[in-house]
Amino acid sequence: MAHDWQPDSERIPSFEGLVDQHQSMVFSLAWRMTGDRGLAEEIAQDVFMELDRNLGRIESPAHCCFWLRRVAMSRSADALRRRKVRGVDLWVEIEDGHGARTEERGSPLGARLEQLLATLPEPQRAALVLRYQEDLSPEEIAATLDAPLATVKSHLQRGLKLLRAKAASHLKEYVRVKEQTSGV
Repeated sequence: MAHDWQPDSERIPSFEGLVDQHQSMVFSLAWRMTGDRGLAEEIAQDVFMELDRNLGRIESPAHCCFWLRRVAMSRSADALRRRKVRGVDLWVEIEDGHGARTEERGSPLGARLEQLLATLPEPQRAALVLRYQEDLSPEEIAATLDAPLATVKSHLQRGLKLLRAKAASHLKEYVRVKEQTSGV
């Protein structure tokens, strides 16, 4: 590889190292966006095949992470459009999260919230996943999605509002059961 030295003295790992380092993130983004484990695996494979073809353009480890997020989100959106299921509940019950079983990953409430997240429109879901899963700022999300900052902020605001509304109506049963079991 011709990347022995980078301008900011960061070395880019080998292709295999990049796959090892970022495969969980790429897969998780695709899975949360599509709700389909098999499709997420295909998307992740496509993303890394594209990385292999474009490795010479990667300038730093930070650029690689940005590039992988952007391509993973783009490929996920493409897959959703091809399936023509935009706006439909795409959730497929997740049996594990990269090796961790659902009960090990979080509470039943957390699993229900993930299900509700999957029902959001694609742009809002993408913004929320990048904000709360990847901990990106609105500016970083705008760069990743190649969208205006105001649009990203709108998607975040509307997505959270819609998620709260869905949670209020869909989680009443959980709240009632929790109140009964805790003696409230």
